[in-house]
Amino acid sequence: MFLGLDVGTSGVKAVLEDETGALVASASRPLSLSHPQPLWSEQNPDHWVEAAIGAVDDLARDHQRETAAVSGIGLSGQMHGATLLGRDGRPLRPAILWNDGRSQDECAELERRCPELHAIAGNLAMPGFTAPKLAWVAKHEPDIFAQVAKVLLPKAYVRYRLSGEMVEDMSDAAGTLWLDVGARRWSETLLEATGLGLGHMPWLVEGNAPSAVLSPELARRWGMGGKVVIAGGAGDNAASAIGLGAITPGDAFLSLGTSGVLFRVTDRFAPAPESAVHAFCHALGGLWHQMGVMLSAAASLSWLARILQTPEAALLAPLGASVDRPSPVQFLPYLDGERTPHNDAHADGAFVGLRSAASRDDLVQAVLEGVAFAARDMLRALGRSPHEITELDLVGGGSRSALWAQIMADVLGVIVHRVEEGEVGAAIGAARLGRLAATGASPEDVCRKPQRLKSFEPRTAQRAGYDAAYAHWRKLYPALKE
Repeated sequence: MFLGLDVGTSGVKAVLEDETGALVASASRPLSLSHPQPLWSEQNPDHWVEAAIGAVDDLARDHQRETAAVSGIGLSGQMHGATLLGRDGRPLRPAILWNDGRSQDECAELERRCPELHAIAGNLAMPGFTAPKLAWVAKHEPDIFAQVAKVLLPKAYVRYRLSGEMVEDMSDAAGTLWLDVGARRWSETLLEATGLGLGHMPWLVEGNAPSAVLSPELARRWGMGGKVVIAGGAGDNAASAIGLGAITPGDAFLSLGTSGVLFRVTDRFAPAPESAVHAFCHALGGLWHQMGVMLSAAASLSWLARILQTPEAALLAPLGASVDRPSPVQFLPYLDGERTPHNDAHADGAFVGLRSAASRDDLVQAVLEGVAFAARDMLRALGRSPHEITELDLVGGGSRSALWAQIMADVLGVIVHRVEEGEVGAAIGAARLGRLAATGASPEDVCRKPQRLKSFEPRTAQRAGYDAAYAHWRKLYPALKE
């Protein structure tokens, strides 16, 4: 039996997967965010640990025999979060998260200070990444920066508390701007640009390699016998790719979680920083991936539901399973700024085209289409390659909506597949990495593609309307920015 833990932004998910790859059980614990100032987004690192342990407690209570049989654990997690530890191994301040936008100025300074950044890290300096966050701390909280002994990402901090080991995998490390992504090692040049050295970093392993052993105390707590291996794990999107069997160059998926991600597997390091596309290591050695990111995907629908004080399901129900034409209202989903393709932490969300006749349904449809148009922006940014995207799997909370899946197919012009267990893909991927680390099995045998529940093909009759709507939508960001 294998345990996967996904340390997300809104909660921690824990899943049990058996030797056949079947999902046996799952549990989750919620997390809260703190926004003490505009553009700031923080969490207490100890809350991740409490939620992770609590979720496994729930599994051990309700599925005692299965939990006791766990021999391998995998971790996935929200990327980029800066968890600053002192010499005592305790957090010095709340973790600064991936959707925190305070370090825009530090990004510009980092690019000026380190001209080799793009070539080594393969990415633009963006406020979401870890390195600019440390530059911000050095400038605005120098007393804390002086005490920093280690910098860990969220899942690495959870691993540390589960095992006592400070280790990171390649896929998550690639999102720090401190990794030489092509060579898969820490870059002293990039670390020095933010006043850090190799001693501030955890040691590195591939995602399917053993990284630590579960502490005896926790093993006893959950009834697990022997040495329970903890895998290197993966950043949330690379872990989702493992869960989806996306381990072959050209495999692609679209995640509609809090944020949105368009992910394509590559067999080489293929940076494209001019388009604000991320180029990261995959969770398996010898593979990389390209990734476009929007910061508010399903979060945009959640925002509208909160504003209208109406459950999301009730907002979607009147629209049915498909729509015949684009909404007369358009929506920019930049509620927390944007990455691909604009790289603008100060970008704002907007409704455009409001008239007195506009209905609630028009606004709901506009939000779904705005996120789909942003996904089309990401598809454009990835550009053409030997592995052009013609179909993709849809995962994340937004994948529950057949309407949204059809809108995505119509807007992107590719076949969209809803897949089994699409909402816990990162946790399942983590469990599979745990299995690989514990057993030494082949990734091709373990990382099988999930069952496709339904496929949505682009509808010819709607294509022209969405092409025109997208062309108009693309003019809104530069016009409003001006």
